[in-house]
Amino acid sequence: MAVIVSAGTAPTLLAVAHGTREPSGVATVESLVEAVRQRRAGLDVRTAYVEITAPSIEQALAALDRPVVVLPLLLASGYHDKVDIPRSLRAVRPDGMLGRVLGPDPLLAEALLDRLHTAGWRRRDAIVLGAAGSGDPQALMAAEAQARLLAERAGGPVLAAYASTAQPSVGEAVARLRRSGADRVAVASFLLAPGFFHTRLATAGADLVTEPLGDHPAVVDLVLNRYDQARETARQA
Repeated sequence: MAVIVSAGTAPTLLAVAHGTREPSGVATVESLVEAVRQRRAGLDVRTAYVEITAPSIEQALAALDRPVVVLPLLLASGYHDKVDIPRSLRAVRPDGMLGRVLGPDPLLAEALLDRLHTAGWRRRDAIVLGAAGSGDPQALMAAEAQARLLAERAGGPVLAAYASTAQPSVGEAVARLRRSGADRVAVASFLLAPGFFHTRLATAGADLVTEPLGDHPAVVDLVLNRYDQARETARQA
């Protein structure tokens, strides 16, 4: 449950995305951050990136003179939220609060299903959850958990697959479902923004691929939930 806060006296929400050389990917992240800002008027919401894109986490933190919640805009836990982001926070603002990654979560399943409907998914179509992929077992478990949450909403099985590193690849998953008799296969993009990984999903041979989650209203709700949860955890510590 979200905690009600007074935005005027609340800590800054520093939303930290991965970073990309794809301009549309940066634009999508900034659109999400702006939607969060609009949803909770008066809340100071800023953006930083783990790599590639500026500002860096250190730069964004150094520019702040008020309490801060650093919130990873990541869909699963991995090296960035376990090592990179906490290390930057300790180095610049050891008093800062660190929020949880976004996934897995029922709100993401809501957004994924909505994206499927928008892309033309039909209930008899097989579904692949297309995640980025990782060598971290916890990240793969998160993708599997998110696939189960989506399956509950979609009313049928969802196969988790990956754009890189892990198996099965999205292309392998699409081919497996076709061999099992699926007439059409849809890939639900379990990515926040366009970029290299989404391009991999788009070329995996599916009949349709959804847009990334981006600034879907359910994602906006989830970002604010994670922010409120981080504040509540800090108060209870």
